[in-house]
Amino acid sequence: MNTLPAMNISAVERETGLGKDTLRVWERRYGFPQPTRDDNGERVYPAGQVDRLRHMKRLIDQGHRPGRLMAASEAEFEQLCSGCTSKAVSDTATAEATVIGRAITLVKANDVPGLRHALNQAMMRMGLQRFVIDVVAPLNDAVGEAWMSGEFQVFEEHLYTEQVKSLLRLAIGSLPAGPSGPRILLTTPPDEQHVLGLLMVEALLGLEGATCISLGTQTPLADIRSATLAHAADIVAISLSAAFSGRQVRPLVIQLREMLPARVELWVGGAGAQRLSQQDGIVLLPTLQAALDALEDWKNGRATDD
Repeated sequence: MNTLPAMNISAVERETGLGKDTLRVWERRYGFPQPTRDDNGERVYPAGQVDRLRHMKRLIDQGHRPGRLMAASEAEFEQLCSGCTSKAVSDTATAEATVIGRAITLVKANDVPGLRHALNQAMMRMGLQRFVIDVVAPLNDAVGEAWMSGEFQVFEEHLYTEQVKSLLRLAIGSLPAGPSGPRILLTTPPDEQHVLGLLMVEALLGLEGATCISLGTQTPLADIRSATLAHAADIVAISLSAAFSGRQVRPLVIQLREMLPARVELWVGGAGAQRLSQQDGIVLLPTLQAALDALEDWKNGRATDD
């Protein structure tokens, strides 16, 4: 089921790779897409139209003409999409590997403008969700391995991290507010300084309609509880990296669980989550996909309660 919220034109541009001017021209020339308007008169695109635009971009990249796609019946359009699936999968994997290799090269060359441009172009072309899952996640691993092996110096790892953080913050800032998603408080506990994983999860959850309230890193547990109450949060999500002390993980999570209201779910993500065993009242998110699955479960549970 497609649970994406409606998007403004900037978000559609990032998600589909289609420029704003192209979207406006198609709207005038072909009558598609057909956005609604928000209270400020800005275009808002329903999730179904965004999904179709995404498929159209893939078909156009393979040589199909926009006018032909606009005139196609639903059956014809589905047939065109299915016919390009295997090629698209192969091309996608190649494109992702190219972006990752290119980024590593640019970091090593200390080419900050080139790195920023390459990452931004990849996000525009792939869409935010695919960019986070298929590019940023494996790229983080590649950069970490390069640092561990001595191929990267510390400042080069920091340079990469800052560029990705800046890019994700800009993308998150332009996401439309979720109309019916949960209120999720995101942070890390004291002694956990890594914020990149938190931003990646915030981007994915925001795309799915969640209202994300980020406190940044190293928030004392008492303040996490206070913020949860102040913002009427439905979920508290904390990120624990591999660098976080393994001995502290379990007692910290148990203590935080006891401090939060029973109605509030506690999600624990990042490499640190892999050190925990499943227990009542705690949702473990060892992967980015697990975060999306947990959000879907929350929505389904709320629908059942209603």
